[in-house]
Amino acid sequence: MRKIRFNHSLQRSKGVYILPSLFTCGNMTFGFLSMQSSVDGHFTSAAWFIVCAIACDILDGRIARLTKSTSEFGMQLDSFSDLVSFGVAPAIMMFELVLKNHPLTKGKIGVAIAVLFMLCSALRLAKFNVQAAKGVVHASFRGLPTPASAGVIISFVLSYDLWLSLNAPEYLFKNYNPAELATLNFKTIPILLKAMPKFFTLMPVVMLVLSFLMVSNVQYISFKKIHISKPVAFQLLVLIIVLTILVIVFPQNIFFIIFCAYAVSGIVMIVPNAILKRRRGSVNEFKE
Repeated sequence: MRKIRFNHSLQRSKGVYILPSLFTCGNMTFGFLSMQSSVDGHFTSAAWFIVCAIACDILDGRIARLTKSTSEFGMQLDSFSDLVSFGVAPAIMMFELVLKNHPLTKGKIGVAIAVLFMLCSALRLAKFNVQAAKGVVHASFRGLPTPASAGVIISFVLSYDLWLSLNAPEYLFKNYNPAELATLNFKTIPILLKAMPKFFTLMPVVMLVLSFLMVSNVQYISFKKIHISKPVAFQLLVLIIVLTILVIVFPQNIFFIIFCAYAVSGIVMIVPNAILKRRRGSVNEFKE
């Protein structure tokens, strides 16, 4: 009887370890599907596949921590998946959509920017793995996380697709249902959409900035390390509900705002963080 119980326990243990890896493999699969869609010119589908990859990336980590099934194998597989979905896939997407035909990045320059983005993603992931292996744990991220950098790119693609739809020649809409067009207009933020062409023009610069932010030491909030007190929990719940409603009403535009705000937040907080660090150093010297 003891032997049978041990086998059942072993099977449950294996199942617990396999579950996070399945989501990690889903992450990589969606990354491949995104690359395939980009090569075929289906950029909206490519962007949504990366959204699915981000969801899988969030779930595999949460499940591994909840089931206490984190492992070295899982961490390495997660990094490979992140490189495919948040490094290679966005680089191919931007090259095919913007860099290949952009007046400033035609030819080798566009290829160089896409390759740089991919390499910086790999360096960011390798740096994180080395620190994790040494047991170095920071309260915040050092450098822009790869899912966030990919999020900026895909949210631009989704919002830009809306702009193209709303500004396309009238003959393209002759087969559209008026009710569908009304829904499309309802799910857009006009002020933000007007800025899409300018953002398209600046996209090569944006990719360069994202690349350097990934390998920088700029601090970004890690939501994994945030401890929420009871008074704040209710306010956070209200905020989540509001954001959920906004995402439902303006899905593409809100994704764009959230990811861009997160990417910019690290730059905005450079000076305040430096001042805070200096004050802490002064306090420690005074105590000594």
